[in-house]
Amino acid sequence: MPASADSDSERHRESPPPHLAHDDPAVTTAGAAPRNAHELEVGPASLCALLVRLFGSRAGGHARSAALLERASLSVLSRMDIPGLASMGLTGPQAERLACAFELGRRVESHRRRPTASLRHPSEVVARMAPILRGLEQETFHALLLDARHRLLHRVLVSAGTLTTSLVHPREVFREAIRRSAAALVVVHNHPSGDPEPSQEDRAVTRRLIEVGELLGIPLLDHVVVGDDRWVSLRERMPFPNSRQAT
Repeated sequence: MPASADSDSERHRESPPPHLAHDDPAVTTAGAAPRNAHELEVGPASLCALLVRLFGSRAGGHARSAALLERASLSVLSRMDIPGLASMGLTGPQAERLACAFELGRRVESHRRRPTASLRHPSEVVARMAPILRGLEQETFHALLLDARHRLLHRVLVSAGTLTTSLVHPREVFREAIRRSAAALVVVHNHPSGDPEPSQEDRAVTRRLIEVGELLGIPLLDHVVVGDDRWVSLRERMPFPNSRQAT
């Protein structure tokens, strides 16, 4: 999926969550092989062993790791900030290390696809954005600006907070699209509840963006809503112009 510091910066009116506040670095990381096959397992014992390596065996690393996994799943822990992790019984440095590990995991996922990949299907949009959106405790609304071949030119963070027509104004969505000569765009946002079913507000925002996109000649190709394990393409739920992505 496309990702780079130049093509993936963000703009916003409210402070975004911590892991949205920085540009994704254009870095290719080659991972080292695990030291032994046990580290490839996914059970509680192997997770505990990984946490002990992260925290260190001193300062109660074994006991803290086991207690942490009893209190919360990795999915829940990944949503927490450093103070939240510390409240789970970790020391300050341990909480910082774990928060950094989760952020590294998100960035690895966001760099998996080739930079030239096109976003021609909502599943490709989800593959690109899910690592960024899943687990957030507030809604964030992004515009993906595309070139004529529907490759990602730029990602814009339009708003952070409850999605409303006042927060997601077409002016904020299309200003950067016009400046960067985008040929089309896709918008995507998350539902912190985990349920991606579109609300009436989601549909109203989509209709408004469709209308403005037609006037400007920068069509809205889709609006994708991301939940925990599912996603919904609003193009499949409501009328869109017949300007589907070209093959």
